[in-house]
Amino acid sequence: MEIFEAYNLTETVWSAAALTGHDPKTVKRYVEARASGRNPFEREPRPKMIDAFLEKIEEWAEQSKGTIRADVVHDKLVKMGFRGSARSTRRAVNAAKTAWKACKRRTYRPWIPEPGRWRQFDWGEGPKIGGRRTWLFCAWLSWSRFRVVIPVWDCTLGTLVACLDTTLRRIGGAPTCVLTDNAKTVTVEHIAGLSVRHPQMVAAGRHYGCQVVSCVPYDPDSKGGAEATVRIAKADLVPTEANLLPAYDTFAELADVCRIWCDRVNARRHRATGQIPADRLDIKRTTLHVLPVEPLALALGEERVVGSDRTVSFNSVRYSTPPGYTGARVWCRVVGEELSITARTKSGDLSEIWRHQLSTPGVPQIIDAHYTDHPDGRSVHQPQAAAALGGGGRVRGHRPGSRALAEGGRTRRGARIRAKMAHAVELAAVLGSDRVDQASGLAAAAGRFTEDDLVSILEHIAASRPARQVVRANEAHSVQNGTIAWQALGRQQTAAGESRGD
Repeated sequence: MEIFEAYNLTETVWSAAALTGHDPKTVKRYVEARASGRNPFEREPRPKMIDAFLEKIEEWAEQSKGTIRADVVHDKLVKMGFRGSARSTRRAVNAAKTAWKACKRRTYRPWIPEPGRWRQFDWGEGPKIGGRRTWLFCAWLSWSRFRVVIPVWDCTLGTLVACLDTTLRRIGGAPTCVLTDNAKTVTVEHIAGLSVRHPQMVAAGRHYGCQVVSCVPYDPDSKGGAEATVRIAKADLVPTEANLLPAYDTFAELADVCRIWCDRVNARRHRATGQIPADRLDIKRTTLHVLPVEPLALALGEERVVGSDRTVSFNSVRYSTPPGYTGARVWCRVVGEELSITARTKSGDLSEIWRHQLSTPGVPQIIDAHYTDHPDGRSVHQPQAAAALGGGGRVRGHRPGSRALAEGGRTRRGARIRAKMAHAVELAAVLGSDRVDQASGLAAAAGRFTEDDLVSILEHIAASRPARQVVRANEAHSVQNGTIAWQALGRQQTAAGESRGD
């Protein structure tokens, strides 16, 4: 600007150069650039040795569809008489490929979703639990940006339909279209460029009132929202060195973490819309279709009813179920070498409640953890000491020592049990329940069930003597005194005779 100001004042190149302290050639170049309407900061391109070969380079870029390498072009040009450097060739090839891609590049039209029309879903690999792989079913509502993430053990058709049912019931309705990729559970094959849907997915779409649509092959942009949900969910839920998350011990823990994550991201203001997805979902629910009451049982498996013994029968084999499903309807399906049992939880969602290894008739699959009220795997209840037996020999409260004394006396020496327990109650009223309970436990452990054994143990405790290890008389050990004391008798007599001079 100083050069232009000096030239406007003097209207001569030499005078403007003298005033600004620049070379007259520099002043002349800037003035001529301004006069011709060019940018004075851009230099005119100088002729290069490769200019004569630019048309050939553009032809090769067109033939290779912008994939030809610069070293291949340089070898061809050298044979054609080019004497320049490989650096000049790389620059020319890069410019030609950039120009070709700019003309052939795919153009996009902004996708403006509407309420109640689109829902997308995709799969992502989840964390390992006990060395076993899990998967994350990630669904995304395009208009409200509402996300649903469900952990599963596999990506089979039955699991997919169960996840679809859970997602639809969680959002409160069914949209018009469900968009996903071309997995074999959705698209069987392509004929003449058209996707052939899986028959059971067609049945699922008819059942829920949705049209299952798959994206164009090799075109992930048509479902980028679902892929972004997968990426965000894996970054926050799968333990890696970046997030330092601890490993999951159980599948139930992973399911709880996924639900908490969904509640957090859906209550957070979205960057694109500037609104909370949960609030936009309330608006979208007014445009969703009403869901059927029952799920699509055909894809979930065969329906069974849980009996009073908490088992279901599948192919003449009994399989146990967790507590809380007695009398409920469940669905059983075979997944590889396992039997998957799906049921509706208290929240109304379909969820896999247990998975057994397939068995044969006559070999039931009974899990002890499903019968917490049957300790040690007992199938038949055994009589136990009651919490309170009433007057005349009652065990006050849940006292472990008194309970052990009553059970031990019943199984070993059953005479006068009521009188002995009544005596224990009287002693507890005088000496305190804790001391009597401690003495009863020692008596039961030592197998002492006679009349005065409990009183003797109480006197031992009252004398502040430390309780030694309890020794029970059996075939391997006897509590009878040994004969080692008799060994000193002969030695004492011999010593006495020597002292008398015998």
